[in-house]
Amino acid sequence: MKNRLSPSVLSWLRCFEATSRLGSFTQAANELCITQGAVSQQVKSLERWIERTLILRTARGLVLTVDGKNLSSVLSKMFLELGNILDQIRPQPLGSSLILNCSPSFAMAWLTPRLGDFFRAFPPIGLRVTGEFHTMDRMRMQADQVNAAIRYDLGNYVDLQAEHFLDEWLIPVASPAWVAEHQADILHRRLDARHLLHDAAPWDGAQPHEEWMTWLDATGNTRQHHHWNDGQYFNLSQMAIAAAKANQGIAIGRLAIVFDDLVSGKLLAPFPIAVHSKAAYYFVKTDDNSQAIQSVRDWLASQATSFHHERDQLFLSLGIRYQ
Repeated sequence: MKNRLSPSVLSWLRCFEATSRLGSFTQAANELCITQGAVSQQVKSLERWIERTLILRTARGLVLTVDGKNLSSVLSKMFLELGNILDQIRPQPLGSSLILNCSPSFAMAWLTPRLGDFFRAFPPIGLRVTGEFHTMDRMRMQADQVNAAIRYDLGNYVDLQAEHFLDEWLIPVASPAWVAEHQADILHRRLDARHLLHDAAPWDGAQPHEEWMTWLDATGNTRQHHHWNDGQYFNLSQMAIAAAKANQGIAIGRLAIVFDDLVSGKLLAPFPIAVHSKAAYYFVKTDDNSQAIQSVRDWLASQATSFHHERDQLFLSLGIRYQ
């Protein structure tokens, strides 16, 4: 029967999916470990079999027809789901690596110092943490072989499961030297926008000054006659915090990231009001419900609970008020 998916048809479909996704016969050939000519020939065989043109070979490159786009979309989803189910049912060897992709600032300041506890509790799980802040989706997780991710954002995921495990509070922080130099402004609750240190991309879709504006709005600081867009901008929260430690200004700190520096006194909170952030930390994954994934999720939840208590004690000891 013509609609039967024989081994030949499945091979043709695999070549077409790779070509349509990568936009190149050559790149598809490299991925599939066959020759460019073989990929091109198999795509042509598929076109002859279904009696439809799927790819137009133009001077500017390969262009999918409407039929090609429709088939490519279906195949991408099919191969993704097939890969997911195989990952779930295939037994994982003892000590196999599980990749957790994490926002860099959170990974360095909060997660990494706690990993020793995880390895003691779950010695068979070879957890590997990678630091990146790009937006996650199913295709990217599969392509990068990422098992789970931690992201600081609003949790709006379409094709992934995102579980909130830790909220965040925002508070201005500066070095002791900077605070001493600006005592008069601090006493009168004055902020010069030129001194503000910003994380320019706190999460996907956020404004470059989103976190400072959240704090200023909640604490009733007027923006009239001020250029609140001024100041220095960085693409990582940790870089803004490093600039604050170097006496370059006052940063809007996330408590999870500046907690240890506040405890040690490397940073001070000259305006002791903490404002709840719009964003939070989410544990992001596909449909993978393996025991290793569940162990990581449960461990993160327990660490977050402990951190809540530590944070409350810090607020109390420093006289920081919740807003």
